[in-house]
Amino acid sequence: MRSGFLSSGMRPRSADIDTGSGVGNPSAPEDDTTTSGEKADGFDTWLALRKATDRNRANLIADVVGHPEGAPSVRELDYMNPDLGEDAIRRHLSVLQDVGVIAEAVVEPGNRVRGYPYKFYRLTDEARALFDRNDLFPVDAWRRQYARVEKSGEITELEEMPRPD
Repeated sequence: MRSGFLSSGMRPRSADIDTGSGVGNPSAPEDDTTTSGEKADGFDTWLALRKATDRNRANLIADVVGHPEGAPSVRELDYMNPDLGEDAIRRHLSVLQDVGVIAEAVVEPGNRVRGYPYKFYRLTDEARALFDRNDLFPVDAWRRQYARVEKSGEITELEEMPRPD
């Protein structure tokens, strides 16, 4: 399908990562980040980066970022990552949710359509800001990469589904 995010040697070195804390960078503006990288709101940037740079999770994040709506379902992620399988994808998404990288958007019960997914996964604002500060998962690049993959009719139809806010 595509070369993986981390298999291309794009793994960031810890000295190159900007967690937003200003630690080790005297010119960085001060904010509410602790020296461990955890913000007052509970988003731990170091933990988020550690979990996000696992090869399989990084590939899933790249697919979330690259998705035309920025919010694929597990079925769409499974299509893009057939070697993982839906159960493994759900486990990886759960880990990413636990550290605040991914948020689940759920279609309300009265608005669901039988046979179609009702859960979709997006990057959180905190994760997007962290990735932007570190030049990780650029939206334009991953959207181009995602668009290059030939998709089945079912996946094309799923991509065009409306997503919950």
